[in-house]
Amino acid sequence: MLWRLVKGMNEVMSDELFAALNILVMQRVDVGSFKISGILPDWFKRSYSHLQASQTIFIPDKNFPFLDNFLIDAEEFWQHPQQKPLKSGIWIENDAQGNELRFEASALNVNNQNILLIELLDEDYEEKYQLIQKARENNLNYQHLIKEVQKKEVLLHCILHDLAGQLTSINCCLTLLESEKLTPKGKERLELGKKQAQKQEMLIRDILQAFSEEVKSLENFTIDPDLAPNALDCVPEVINASLPTYSLCQIQLQLADNIDKNANWKVVGEISRLERIVSNLLENALRYAPPDSTVTVGLQQDGEYILIYVDDQGSGVEPEVAQRLFKQFSQGTNKSGRAGLGLYFCRMNVERWGGSIGYSPRSQGGSRFWLRLRKAVAPDVAPDG
Repeated sequence: MLWRLVKGMNEVMSDELFAALNILVMQRVDVGSFKISGILPDWFKRSYSHLQASQTIFIPDKNFPFLDNFLIDAEEFWQHPQQKPLKSGIWIENDAQGNELRFEASALNVNNQNILLIELLDEDYEEKYQLIQKARENNLNYQHLIKEVQKKEVLLHCILHDLAGQLTSINCCLTLLESEKLTPKGKERLELGKKQAQKQEMLIRDILQAFSEEVKSLENFTIDPDLAPNALDCVPEVINASLPTYSLCQIQLQLADNIDKNANWKVVGEISRLERIVSNLLENALRYAPPDSTVTVGLQQDGEYILIYVDDQGSGVEPEVAQRLFKQFSQGTNKSGRAGLGLYFCRMNVERWGGSIGYSPRSQGGSRFWLRLRKAVAPDVAPDG
């Protein structure tokens, strides 16, 4: 921009402008010989009071030792001038009072005249420069994170694709079992297995959709109390579906006994994903609960919200891990989770529905994972307390 200003302005205006911008203008007379042009900027007057406008000086010398190397490149530039100026880069000099001053020189050719500019950078330059550097570093880090996330997403798609293939084989086996002579209890467990396999297929499909279309798949939910899911119906059903797994691990799973069956338990959300959220919390508790312990699922009225919680008697969550529990690809320190997506999936849905989800350590030991969902109520109807 400087050389365009020089070309576009008359001489008096250019001199005043460059002086106001703290830029010293010198015209090359011969190799190492320069004539000081225009109005002298204040910094030059203070530091080089013995030099006057229109005076011819030799560079490099004791006045401008920092231009020694730059002028070698500048001479070559003036022999073959280009449209854009040649810049020296920034250097630091101390004035007579010992203050650090930052300079930058530019060599350019204007109307067949070889010009040397020396600019004093303003006091805010260092801060601006650091901000620019920080922004560049942040951008590089961001690009690196984007690539890492993309790698993980590709891996996740591959894993889910393989799981879907194996699940298809499992469904085929379950279908073949229907033709076998099973006891009534066996038929009951077969139906339970088929139902869980179907839910697993839906989970895989929804996660793939969530990653490929971001959160588009989370948009569908209802606030209509006639269509909204009933948490009191949903939670016991998920508990019953999880009982065989808990029983195999020698862990007791129970519904809290202090639930008011007559209260309003309709929540804003979508039934299938609400069941999967509760199921995810139960699977999470199962991984950390010790044998012969109890996991309790409870429901509480909380003003305009309904609280659903899962209490376990495990060792709790380390504070540094608790901060990232609900983030994408987050896992505990023992890496006992699957891919660090279960709690992230829960948070995406709950927050989309206008609720919240979190973790709290229990005073008597263990963990509480909870979610608060808005009550689904008709317009202008006050929620139950």
